[in-house]
Amino acid sequence: MADPQKIVDGNADGDFFVDTTCINCDTCRQLAPESFEDDGDYSRVYRQPRSEIERKEATRALISCPTGSIGDRSGSKVNSVIEDFPLLIDGNVYYCGFNSPKSYGGNSFLILDKEGNWMIDSPRFTRSLVKRIEALGGLSRIFLTHEDDVADAASFAKYFGAERIIHREALHAEPDAEVVLEGFDSVEILPSFLLIPTPGHTLGHVVLLYRNKYLFTGDHLYLDRTEQSAERRLEVHGRHCWYSYEELTDSVEKLLEYDFEWILAGHGDRGYLPKERVKEQLKELVNEMRADESNTHRR
Repeated sequence: MADPQKIVDGNADGDFFVDTTCINCDTCRQLAPESFEDDGDYSRVYRQPRSEIERKEATRALISCPTGSIGDRSGSKVNSVIEDFPLLIDGNVYYCGFNSPKSYGGNSFLILDKEGNWMIDSPRFTRSLVKRIEALGGLSRIFLTHEDDVADAASFAKYFGAERIIHREALHAEPDAEVVLEGFDSVEILPSFLLIPTPGHTLGHVVLLYRNKYLFTGDHLYLDRTEQSAERRLEVHGRHCWYSYEELTDSVEKLLEYDFEWILAGHGDRGYLPKERVKEQLKELVNEMRADESNTHRR
């Protein structure tokens, strides 16, 4: 629970606040960008919610904050907002919420599919989310993009009897996973579910392409909303590349072989771009990354 005695400097006066336990993971800024912003070491409330919609968004951020660093002095109706999760993104794809401190606040997603529902990376194992997923048909598979974002996957797998999928090079994080990916060739686990190895951030990093439309990118790729332009741009976590920046560049270039229009990131923002713009931006990004390599600079 957030402590009003530890409010970060610069927090706007009002009900909502952020305290100094914040790890600046970006969750609140993704869910309620009209209220929260990056203030260096922490996020802060730069403007209090001005409508019921904005208040609901801020409350969703409070619920999903992995460290419980957001408070609301008004004692808002958290219980009613909890029922919003998982949040619909598009079609049959959802954002789980309840980001976990075990994954540094990484995002988790849910696909409702007639062949069985998929969870991509893991949120916190919480009763309310478990019951909502149960009502939506449970889980058949839990795909883990890499070792950083495993979180409570074992608890979800045990509860739902779901099989976990992870690459051999990340298996140390989930050693009893039921399905272990080998090598670095793409694998179609089921029709419409293509797993694409993307070494770079880590050696065993893998992304999921669903229906040639939705790319679940883990920590490989995200949409940057800090650019001062009308269109958000594809970006990589170059300064948080634990294995190889050169291979990260190759793995970004590899995505030019595929079509997708939704970028659903574990860390960093998510959203939609037309397929044509995805291709154009990927090419631009690869060129920029190649230049970074030659200058030994990391984005």
